[in-house]
Amino acid sequence: ALERPPYWLVMPAAGRGTRLGADLPKQYLMLAGRSMLEWSVQTFLIDAACRGLVVALAPDDEHWSQVRSRLQRVPIEAVGGAERADSVRSALQRLQASGVGADEWVLVHDAARPCVSAAEIDALLRAVGSTADREGRLAGGLLALPMTDTLKRQRSGAGSIASQETVAREGLWRALTPQMFRLGALLAALDAALAAGRRPTDEAQAMEWQGAQPLLVAGESTNLKVTTAQDWALAEGILAARGAQP
Repeated sequence: ALERPPYWLVMPAAGRGTRLGADLPKQYLMLAGRSMLEWSVQTFLIDAACRGLVVALAPDDEHWSQVRSRLQRVPIEAVGGAERADSVRSALQRLQASGVGADEWVLVHDAARPCVSAAEIDALLRAVGSTADREGRLAGGLLALPMTDTLKRQRSGAGSIASQETVAREGLWRALTPQMFRLGALLAALDAALAAGRRPTDEAQAMEWQGAQPLLVAGESTNLKVTTAQDWALAEGILAARGAQP
């Protein structure tokens, strides 16, 4: 069997996502009996390959301490930034400062993806681990889903939104998390993006700018990002269907 390389989990959780209409940042909303953030880290914390967790938090976060006390492992804390890339960069610097080597793997996962499965994590670890020697320091990959819906481009201009054309979906994937790269290479990629004034929307984009070609590893459609009330209801249903215990 292929190796499952050991890794560190990085979770940017400095967002103030209040689109769900709650007065709490969404990562702290209760979902099936525990906070969304707890569900999002749970599958990693019980994985023997996970060496530890670093969470990037808003400087004035008042909700984290309660969640921290309920986690199975003591997390490392970093100060998050205005955007995802800032938070991830801060978390990687914190890992580096605590002695984690440049060649160690990190998995970056969204605090708003509470339904990631052990099978998905396993598939990512094995796929990326098997290409590591060939790709060197630029090795890496991410969970993603091939597009299955017909895609429409809206007509630009004022007035009602109308469809201008149908866009070919062949070869198009939706990026999910976790995304897996070497600590040193990902930190260098984020540093370079910042220096160039570029804002990557995910880690893979920052790595692509450095010439990497991250592996697309098929994830599951249940690994949704909770943004709306409908997503929240879906996530609760998925966790309940799995018999998840708070």
